[in-house]
Amino acid sequence: MISNIIYHNIYHILKRGFFKIMGEFCIINSGEHNKIQKMGTAIILAYLGLALMIGLSGIGSAVGVSIAGSASIGALKKNDGAFGSYMLLSALAGTQGLYGFGGFFIINSSGLLSENITILQGSAILICGISLGVVCLVSAIKQGQICAHGISGIGSGFDLFGKTMVLAVFPELYAIISFAATFLIVSGL
Repeated sequence: MISNIIYHNIYHILKRGFFKIMGEFCIINSGEHNKIQKMGTAIILAYLGLALMIGLSGIGSAVGVSIAGSASIGALKKNDGAFGSYMLLSALAGTQGLYGFGGFFIINSSGLLSENITILQGSAILICGISLGVVCLVSAIKQGQICAHGISGIGSGFDLFGKTMVLAVFPELYAIISFAATFLIVSGL
């Protein structure tokens, strides 16, 4: 029974298009199988945007911190006296995950996620989620790579902490710009 419903829904998604059918997944009760709620598509788009925003930025931060953390372990074998520098540089790539959470917080507290959400608002939140999530994903990984190279240099005995911090801020700048754009777009809705 359930598999027939799943196959039926997949068939209609392929036949009529993804966005047209999304509203049909909001079933009001079991007796009314295909009754469409008007807000179904908009709210699904908005929550998909939020999921991408938090998920992609968190994945990027986890990968970036892991890259720098792995370099720290290798550098500790050569120079264990600079652990504080290693730790700060390793944690730097974790800020992009916070930007994703901040974007979620801004959207969640804006009051847009209600039964009155429009398709335009849901689409705007989806675009914000994709843009902030992808920018944070890439910038965190690249920032982790920059920090890893700086950590390796510090482990070899070079005084590179300040220079590495300056260079690692450049990828972060684009995550900040994307976060600011999300704030401006949501405040305009």
